[in-house]
Amino acid sequence: MSFLNKLKAMGSQAGKEAQDTWSRFNNTAFADATMAACALIGAADGKIDQQERTRTAQFITTSDKLKAFNVADLKTKYDAFCDKITADFDFGKIELMQVIGRVAGKQDQARAVVQLALVIANADGEFSAEEQKVVRDVIFGLKLSPAEFGL
Repeated sequence: MSFLNKLKAMGSQAGKEAQDTWSRFNNTAFADATMAACALIGAADGKIDQQERTRTAQFITTSDKLKAFNVADLKTKYDAFCDKITADFDFGKIELMQVIGRVAGKQDQARAVVQLALVIANADGEFSAEEQKVVRDVIFGLKLSPAEFGL
């Protein structure tokens, strides 16, 4: 199995595990962290194009994994985070990493944020080097080990 296929398989497995986990974390800090991670993945190449933004928003509003949350609120959070990173990429990224870091002390929630980041990063069937870097940044921001996620 090639390295890329292995990463895709891990993303798929992470999605299955996350579905069971996410419903336990119906709180604001977790919702904010997951939407910030989604925005960062969307901006992995330094910008968020409208097609990517729309595709991710569609995932947020239709995903069974996020059904425990008010999806309209999640989409609003996601749009706000995308606007921040679009307005000023560097400061936006810093702010979004701070939001993600709020769940760093809660290991189960932190792992679930990474699992969602992997699902989003693999949603188009490609896990680019830029997306891998962003996922590693999220992992480090959550005080986890990239090796735990095969990165």
